[in-house]
Amino acid sequence: MGFGVLKSAAGLRVLNDFLADKSYIEGYVPSQADIAVFEAIAAPPPAELFHALRWYNHIKSYEKQKASLPGVKKALGKYGPADVEDTTGAATDSKDDDDIDLFGSDDEEESEEAKKLREERLAQYESKKSKKPAVVAKSSILLDVKPWDDETDMAKLEECVRSIQADGLVWGSSKLVPVGYGIKKLQIQCVVEDDKVGTDMLEERITAFEDYVQSMDVAAFNKI
Repeated sequence: MGFGVLKSAAGLRVLNDFLADKSYIEGYVPSQADIAVFEAIAAPPPAELFHALRWYNHIKSYEKQKASLPGVKKALGKYGPADVEDTTGAATDSKDDDDIDLFGSDDEEESEEAKKLREERLAQYESKKSKKPAVVAKSSILLDVKPWDDETDMAKLEECVRSIQADGLVWGSSKLVPVGYGIKKLQIQCVVEDDKVGTDMLEERITAFEDYVQSMDVAAFNKI
């Protein structure tokens, strides 16, 4: 009776098969039997051994209450399937006699395979990530540019505004909108890349044409 060497890949596979139709090592509630087996495992079982991993994570949640769980701890070889030989002490004996540790070599081979698979998947993810085009955040802005009076040359005013060029700035359609007393304002659309062009920069550049421009306001601002 036993699981074999639980720190080996072979032992973990035996544990996984054992838990395929069981929630706990013994009975129907967590007990000292679960704690004994849990403490014999060096690390969480790999994802493919999902029965063992599910049990491991569940028992781990009882870490603070483990002393109060029912039952009495027995030797590790007293738990597990009846048809598996108890080899919990075999690994130590074999090391003392300088014999070949078959379980250990199996575990190392399994670890190398898992490490190689993890590195391959990480490389694939990084490759896909690097090929994926970066999303450029853009905004559509409608500007109101007001002249000083009704004698301002609006054609020249618009020419000045459109002369502003910057990386990430594209001018669109425009129109003149009456504001009263014969005065018209220039309403002009532009699309900007958010990381490169902001409304503060636009206002500073547009109002620099002080012979034509009295002020600039943002009439509408929409993310694209």
